[in-house]
Amino acid sequence: MSHAPLTTLPQWQALKQHFATIGTKHLRELFAADAQRGKQLTVEDVGLYLDYSKQRVDADTLRLLRELAEACELPQRIEAMFRGDKINSTEGRAVLHVALRAPTTEKILVDGHDVEPDVHEVLDRMAVFSERVRSGAWLGHTGKRIRNVISIGIGGSDLGPVMAYEALRDYSRRDMTFRFVSNVDGTDFSEAVRDLDPAETLFIICSKTFTTLETLTNAHAARAWCLKTLGDESAIAKHFVAVSTNAEGVAKFGIDTANMFGFWDWVGGRYSMDSSIGLSTMLAIGAEQFHEMLAGFHAMDEHFRSAPLESNLPALMGLLAIWNNNFLDAATVAVLPYEQYLKRFPAYLQQLTMESNGKHVTLNGKVVDYNTGPIYWGEPGTNGQHSFYQLIHQGTRIVPCDFIGFGHTLNPLPAQGGGDQHDLLMANLIAQGEALAFGKTAEEVRAEGTPEALVPHRTFEGNRPSNTILAAKLTPHVLGTLIALYEHSVFVQGTIWDIDSFDQWGVELGKQLAKTTIAELTAKDEPKLAHDSSTNALIHRYRQLRDGATSGKA
Repeated sequence: MSHAPLTTLPQWQALKQHFATIGTKHLRELFAADAQRGKQLTVEDVGLYLDYSKQRVDADTLRLLRELAEACELPQRIEAMFRGDKINSTEGRAVLHVALRAPTTEKILVDGHDVEPDVHEVLDRMAVFSERVRSGAWLGHTGKRIRNVISIGIGGSDLGPVMAYEALRDYSRRDMTFRFVSNVDGTDFSEAVRDLDPAETLFIICSKTFTTLETLTNAHAARAWCLKTLGDESAIAKHFVAVSTNAEGVAKFGIDTANMFGFWDWVGGRYSMDSSIGLSTMLAIGAEQFHEMLAGFHAMDEHFRSAPLESNLPALMGLLAIWNNNFLDAATVAVLPYEQYLKRFPAYLQQLTMESNGKHVTLNGKVVDYNTGPIYWGEPGTNGQHSFYQLIHQGTRIVPCDFIGFGHTLNPLPAQGGGDQHDLLMANLIAQGEALAFGKTAEEVRAEGTPEALVPHRTFEGNRPSNTILAAKLTPHVLGTLIALYEHSVFVQGTIWDIDSFDQWGVELGKQLAKTTIAELTAKDEPKLAHDSSTNALIHRYRQLRDGATSGKA
């Protein structure tokens, strides 16, 4: 379902002409022209409040962006996804992460088969297993209950569960330890297990194919670590479960296939945290609250599918991202959650957005003549204010910002001088958006009595765009809505750019080359190399460093 070349569309050309006018306007001017702008350019639904009034747009911009979305057949594309069409065209797959959180009453078809019974069968088995572990009914090989859970995966099999655990830590079992291993660097595994007892530790091996090199390498390290203490091969079945579809590989490893939880090829890795990949999340927060999170996802799904474009949260977020990326020439987006529990949310969004939309050809294989996926990054406030906000405020690059905040904290603490520390946190969030939008003119700086030589240094240009997203409190339900908001925003952007947001061929080349390189690094004799001169030299140098007198610990 490819549309006409983007830059040839009349709606794109209309936006270019419009930018020639509005591109020179300052947010001060836009707010001065409309006293109600701060109330009108907002949307509230599904428990989220979006203020996009500080974006460098006006009513004409928004209308033209909606017309572009219509020309790119966004509504039809949305329906195609929910209908189960194979919109992942390069892999010939449906894209149905929405089915992972749909209720049993819905019917979603893939090749004529209703997948909802399959989804809920896995969810039900996850719930039974989670309750056994959490209640102490599941015992390890020596009869001890499980107190430690380590999830081993990489990419989408790791970033989502890590983020969700950190985000929902306040709701998690505090008498259990949850850790995550992804990096093939042995330090990652060694530090994760350093202070743990194998007799009380459960490993979740997350690999759909059960062949992912990094995950299987760490899984075998975990296996050896357990057997070193527990001794008996039969112990593996009590201390390992799998999230996979490769029953043969799972059984060969020693895991009981009754404790294998599957998912499907219509679920992309970076969209899989609400599938069985989220088993660690369910173990941490319990099945009931996991289902609350799924309900949050589903609420945003329904909103995205049914709300008109002018009040559709993901559509607005996506179209504003197109405006900033392709017309304001903003190469990055900063995601700034003013909530410590969301400290891993920007890292999660990096994969979601950049693996999805970091593409250079259209659906029909033509090289694009416009910029696609921007770089996503960020840190929780107020930490970022004391590091990179300097560049956001006074640097030469425009960095659109998404501020995320909550009306209530999960950990209230009294602040010096009265009030709550959360009030101080949120005061910073609101003030940063205001400062980015309006800045401080040279005249305002002079009026404060600033010496003339310092006036340029204390002047803030402003006119830096931002969104502010507010919710009442960070709950499992709200986390689900937030994640789905960004999932669907990514989809909107990919639809406009006419790219496949659901494949990831760009991760393959380096992995393929590494298979050759590992053989060359581990060869007993000096290998014959046929790479470029830099790669050949690096292989030689690494072998020298590894085999030299300084190898090993001091």
